[in-house]
Amino acid sequence: MVIIGAGFGGLAAVQALASAPVAITLIDQRNHHLFQPLLYQVATAALSPADIAGPIRSILAGQDNVRVLLDTVVGIDRDRREVLLASGRRAGYDWLIIATGARHSYFGRDEWAAYAPGIKSIEDATAVRRKVLLALERAESEDEPDRRKALLTFVLIGGGPTGVEMAGAIAELAHRSVSRDFRSITPHCSKVILINRGPRLLETFPEELSAAALADLERLGVDVRLSTEVDHIDAEKVVAGGETIRTHTAIWAAGVVGSPAARWIGAEADHAGRVKVDHTLHPAGESRILVIGDTASCTGADGRPLPGIAPVAKQQGRYAARTIIAEIAGRPTRPFRYRHYGNLATIGRSHAVADLGRMKLRGMSAWLLWSTVHVYFLVGFRSRFVVGLNLIWNYLTFARHARLITGDLDHTGPSPAPRITDGESYVQAA
Repeated sequence: MVIIGAGFGGLAAVQALASAPVAITLIDQRNHHLFQPLLYQVATAALSPADIAGPIRSILAGQDNVRVLLDTVVGIDRDRREVLLASGRRAGYDWLIIATGARHSYFGRDEWAAYAPGIKSIEDATAVRRKVLLALERAESEDEPDRRKALLTFVLIGGGPTGVEMAGAIAELAHRSVSRDFRSITPHCSKVILINRGPRLLETFPEELSAAALADLERLGVDVRLSTEVDHIDAEKVVAGGETIRTHTAIWAAGVVGSPAARWIGAEADHAGRVKVDHTLHPAGESRILVIGDTASCTGADGRPLPGIAPVAKQQGRYAARTIIAEIAGRPTRPFRYRHYGNLATIGRSHAVADLGRMKLRGMSAWLLWSTVHVYFLVGFRSRFVVGLNLIWNYLTFARHARLITGDLDHTGPSPAPRITDGESYVQAA
């Protein structure tokens, strides 16, 4: 069996097959599993990368039926049942699970990626952290008022959970956490703007929680602009809703597109590039391939597409493993059914929203639930302990202990555009 991707879905599938009579090859282009829901905390200097990532080999060290390959998938030969790798090797399979995740979508404006990076990987998060911290450092010594104002203006694009959480975290970072360490930057100098194309934030949440999130962001001093279209982004400005916003720090959180998996297997894809699958997670005409997580376009019991969140990927990973075990044993399989336990989003210190179906929480109670859930699902005791300790310390002190700037400080232009090749494998689940 070959599993492509060690994100939430791929790792769940591997672990569910621990006692199965199968030999597993897990392929990933990075050597670590990343807990993406806390990636924005790395981007805003609250956590270090090692706090939310663990080596794949260490996580699976006790599982004897799996080997890990560090390589990049460039294609799939369905006739020969082989996965083609950038190294020139081929990995044969009897069963294949594709869990290659998603990447940023700029809706046809890929040139914006150089000026408004998103966060899908540790490299993305540290690049955004560097961008934010450099803006603060340069503003400290900038004498020209307009340029200083642009340096202290941070623009977030996208009103989903990532955009909302990033906006709240940057507002706290700029207004509270670092202003005490600078001499010419006060809590009132920085401006955080959140731009959302839709009429409300967190559109997958109930309207009352969307309104609560908006109120919490405004309490933090975030300028939220709803029903606003972004028209242009470059190194010095964002043009949205007919207004030009001078800024050197724009961050993208507005959309994702699936990996090239649909092209690899010649399957039908939806508008976001995700592979269309049936209720057993198979693409049309493929009984030996299952597609899961952000790579799959799958509908729930209500007929609506399932969201690109970690619980979906993990449940699909475990289901794919059970399906393969059942088919090997000649037993019938049942359709996949997603059990939704709720949605969570945090909006800064001690404020969050939680949609638990009949129960809806906001404020401190939702924040405590969010903190508990995210710490609990981290891989490894050390990660849970360190992140839990950091959350408590940050809550008590507003401290941001991971404020490290790396790289060439002389570079003042836009961030380099990410290198994307036709066959690149995007393997981190959202």
